[in-house]
Amino acid sequence: MPQLSQAKTLGGIGSILMLLAFVPAVGWILAIAGAIMVLVAIRYVSEIVGDRSIFNNMLFAIALGIVGLVVGVAVILGTVLTTFGLSTISSWFSMGFPGYTTLPALPPGGIFGLIMGALAGLAIIWVLLLVSAILVRRSYDSMSKKLGVGMFGTTGLIYLIGAALTIIVVGVILIFVALILNIVAFFSIPDQQLPQQMPQQPIQPTTP
Repeated sequence: MPQLSQAKTLGGIGSILMLLAFVPAVGWILAIAGAIMVLVAIRYVSEIVGDRSIFNNMLFAIALGIVGLVVGVAVILGTVLTTFGLSTISSWFSMGFPGYTTLPALPPGGIFGLIMGALAGLAIIWVLLLVSAILVRRSYDSMSKKLGVGMFGTTGLIYLIGAALTIIVVGVILIFVALILNIVAFFSIPDQQLPQQMPQQPIQPTTP
């Protein structure tokens, strides 16, 4: 049976590693490792408090975020390939992208299709990120109530608002703030579960 102290340590350190995503070269590796540690910590909490939905919501949130990013980028790249052609893009790579003066003339309506394709890809990423953020908030709201750590609820709310506002710079800033609060929330978890936080057990009938 996992302990709250284990969830506290894993979640706290994992949240710190996620903040290092912007470190050159190795940042993405640290962020992935941190996200895995946070997910494991949330699974521990889910098992301890007897609420499977806490882990399921977070797992689905991560899956949706990954799917949204992959599909959105695929739509954008597909639009670029369709507009310019594979041979043209390959020549850009071979020449090291020499500049805009080498760009071929776009076909009629090409610029419109390029813009619409890019917007469609970004819209897919934004919508699935928003749905993912809703699930993150549900998971953190449950953790806040079960553990008596209100910071989880605050973290989930700020992350949701940030995800909704990612179309402007302030959204990215709010997500960064939510990651910082996530560290505080995990390190605020009590080492021992309080009696009132224990999962309710069904009352067994007494035998005469």
